[in-house]
Amino acid sequence: MSDEKKQEQVSCEQEEKIEVEQEKQTKEKEEEIDIEKLKELCKEKICPECPVKKEMEQEMLRVKADADNFRKRMEREKENFCKYATEKVLEDIVPVIDNLELGLEHAKKVEACKDIVEGIEMTLNILLNTLKNHGLEQIKTEIGEPFDPNYHEAMAQQEREDMEPGMVSTVMQKGYKIKDRVLRPAKVMVSKKQENNN
Repeated sequence: MSDEKKQEQVSCEQEEKIEVEQEKQTKEKEEEIDIEKLKELCKEKICPECPVKKEMEQEMLRVKADADNFRKRMEREKENFCKYATEKVLEDIVPVIDNLELGLEHAKKVEACKDIVEGIEMTLNILLNTLKNHGLEQIKTEIGEPFDPNYHEAMAQQEREDMEPGMVSTVMQKGYKIKDRVLRPAKVMVSKKQENNN
């Protein structure tokens, strides 16, 4: 055999080896692709029942619920803060109202103070209307109405034969509330049955 033929034969063998090697690599790639596809299929089929995935989903739902609850709580706190922001100032003004009303009661008894009384009454009415615009309301307490511990503070019991026990018999100091929150309960005396001393 000539050298040329030998070289051709070697060259052909090398080409065959290269082709065989390329086919082998192609098959391996196809197998890799098939394995990846298989993994994806497994995830779709098996993972919905996978306990780790379920646990992660539950944790995600808990975190989402906690965040939602936190947001709602912060909104409520902000709303309450805005609603009752004036509470401390109004609480400090209530004794001023008490003193003005007490001064009016005593001044009405003196005829010489008639004009002053009228001016103080107008000032007090303006003050009460202004405070009402900011949420302060007087707790309406009538003599003879049932005692309500939510709005009344019992200072003492008073024997009364003209009313049932447990009724407001005397209002000693007016009560006030801000919107739906009691700022100061009305101080009252509560009726009780008269004791028979034999």
